Amino acid sequence: MLVTDRASAPAEGTPGKGPGGPSLRARVIAIAVATAVLATIAVVYTVSAARRAESADTPSAFGLDQGQLYFRSTREGDGTGRVARLPAAPSARGAAAMSAEAAPAPDRRTTGGPACERFYAAGGTALCLQRRPGIPPAAYAVVLDGRLREKRRIALTGIPNRARVSASGRMLSWTMFATGDSYATTAFSTRTSILDTRTGYLIKNMEDIPLTLDGRRYHSPDVNYWGVTFARDDNRFYATVSTKGRTYLVEGDMRRWTARTLRENLECPSLSPDNTRLAFKKRVREGARDPWRLYVLDLRTMREHPVAERRSVDDQAAWLDDHTLAYALPGSGGKGSDIWTVAADGGGAPALRVAGGSSPAQVR
Repeated sequence: MLVTDRASAPAEGTPGKGPGGPSLRARVIAIAVATAVLATIAVVYTVSAARRAESADTPSAFGLDQGQLYFRSTREGDGTGRVARLPAAPSARGAAAMSAEAAPAPDRRTTGGPACERFYAAGGTALCLQRRPGIPPAAYAVVLDGRLREKRRIALTGIPNRARVSASGRMLSWTMFATGDSYATTAFSTRTSILDTRTGYLIKNMEDIPLTLDGRRYHSPDVNYWGVTFARDDNRFYATVSTKGRTYLVEGDMRRWTARTLRENLECPSLSPDNTRLAFKKRVREGARDPWRLYVLDLRTMREHPVAERRSVDDQAAWLDDHTLAYALPGSGGKGSDIWTVAADGGGAPALRVAGGSSPAQVR
């Protein structure tokens, strides 16, 4: 005789209900509710990110004034990630005897500028590279006027890495990491753009520029450019190109849209205000541990010399004047970064300029 266990049979009126479990209808309702909750969270997060983005673009309380050192503040709780400024310090020529342990100038920074990952300014124009949270995350190159008000915004892909503005404020360039996040390895790819603010013409990726390497036209799918710096004529420029595991200094011509290599093992060039020298980082050892040394190249003689900074500088140094270089190094305890200065002629010693800062730019 067949005996039915009524305690384990589905209850009348609750089709599909298993032993001790919820009904199919209840499960469907639970899934729908969970989906609605997740959607709500996503919307709230995106709206919140958008609000943060709007607040990041609030016009600064200050503009680009001469005699001021502008930088991205990395000091915790003091406008972290936003542009700040300090009065310019004396030239490194007059501070050649300063020791590396010397205290920085009094930090009376003015904060409240736009939020940037990288920043540079010259000639009444500023360039702010931003990263924004959201789904998906976004990046932008934001062109700012002399009052640090937005003039143009360009959507980007990748991680902001380098930013430069020509002395006149006309020519802008930025580099984004497309893959990877360090020049110390070969596992990276960059995308470098150039913008002419006078004509509005944008070169999204300069990898198509006709390149002459060692006197011959050169083509290779692994060519990468980064670290552009402009001459005073807004036509000539210098940059780094890498291919087949080697890096080169290139000199470019905007009107002719050509580039030629000048020297090997030279990265992130920065042209002096008098246009006679290039500061750059040079690979002095293999591997990812402290590979760089900061050098200066005389463009008339093509002779180079190291500066007094012996630590590994992975930055595109900025000229504060014709005698002084500024650059970022990791902060104490590995937190944030600090801005240091050193004489360009190789004398003196490094000096701490800004504790908690990066992306220095001296407005002249």
